[in-house]
Amino acid sequence: MIGHTENEITIDAPAGFVWTHLNDVRSWPDLFTEYASVEVLAESADSVRFRLTMHPDEQGRVWSWVSERHWDEERRLVRARRVETGPFEFMNIVWTFHEEAPDRTVMRWTQDFRMRPEAPLDTAAMTDRINGNSAIQMGIIKDRLEARRRTVVGFDDVPANTRRGGDLRAMVTPVTAGSSSGFCGAVRLAPGETVTEHYHPYSEEYLYVARGRLKAELNGEAVEVAEDHALLIPRNVRHRLTSTSDGETLAVFQLSPLAPRPELGHVDTEPGPGDAAPAAAPAQGERT
Repeated sequence: MIGHTENEITIDAPAGFVWTHLNDVRSWPDLFTEYASVEVLAESADSVRFRLTMHPDEQGRVWSWVSERHWDEERRLVRARRVETGPFEFMNIVWTFHEEAPDRTVMRWTQDFRMRPEAPLDTAAMTDRINGNSAIQMGIIKDRLEARRRTVVGFDDVPANTRRGGDLRAMVTPVTAGSSSGFCGAVRLAPGETVTEHYHPYSEEYLYVARGRLKAELNGEAVEVAEDHALLIPRNVRHRLTSTSDGETLAVFQLSPLAPRPELGHVDTEPGPGDAAPAAAPAQGERT
């Protein structure tokens, strides 16, 4: 007898957001209540091998095993298997993520397995256990991912991008909050500091100076943006930003719509600090 289970849940979030968080196995202890730790053993662009350790069970036993995941992002399909099978003869899992609507994703788990004769549960009993536990864990994942979309993100909560100059932080993004049509953040510039010239082939940029003063050079033409003033930077317009304030300048930005792929979001037209030559760069906000 081969055990077979199919379980699914609808999560109120974009498929890309759900996909990103569920394929980040390092974050599983924050998504699943049953896992205590994850140790990544090997990984590539489309696969990961990792050791998964559970919290102690009712008898105080700690279960741990090695698994592999291989994924096809274009199809939003993951195939996984236990490498260390333990009480199973084999355990194979297929994960799919179907975007039912812009903010509704159906996540499905299909599991095929067989228990060893000496296992404490037979295949039929394990099928019942997996069905019950999958429903519980899917519900927890749904609640936690939907809550993350409502998270307030602070400037210091995300990594700094200083490659083009200044201290730039993409804060509300497809990864941090599941935004699906754009992203926003802020940049801090010391007096005289510059964000080097670049342009956005797919996105308009909305810039608001919350503190200080900026000189914005748009296709070589300079305009001043004072505190409490805003500026639109159209698609494909080369722009360089320089603080002209005596103190720190803080500017808030939003880009919309998103580029088709993160690496297409920004195109650099001059070297940033430390760059040897201009190079195309991914949009920080699209995969922070």
